[in-house]
Amino acid sequence: MDEKLWEAQDEESIIENNNKEDEDSADDYHEVMNDLQLENEEDKRNEEQIIENKQDHELNEQELSQTIEELCLSKAEEFRMLGYDKVTGHEIWQCISEKYSKNGVPHLHKIVNDILTLKVTAFMNWLTMNAYKE
Repeated sequence: MDEKLWEAQDEESIIENNNKEDEDSADDYHEVMNDLQLENEEDKRNEEQIIENKQDHELNEQELSQTIEELCLSKAEEFRMLGYDKVTGHEIWQCISEKYSKNGVPHLHKIVNDILTLKVTAFMNWLTMNAYKE
């Protein structure tokens, strides 16, 4: 009889342990799910912040024109330092923008690159060709 009672107590303790393990597993599952939900919410907030910051940093049409104008003036000043005294920022822009008439205006980084890498010889060739056209 004692042996049966002992076996019954062992069965009860096994069942209790299994129930505790199931509860622990369920708690772990809920904890992981809560963590994932919090991470998803945080990711959404970060995404919204990135979009908001990107919108803040995009240049409007006027700022874009002003930036390009300043770059052209800077390039004209560089040419003046090299001895080409009558170069204007407007002429620099005309020279650069002429190649955009076929394919449209490219991204800002391409425009900036075109302005900053413009060589005196390319500019003088453009001026000469324009003089012949007129």
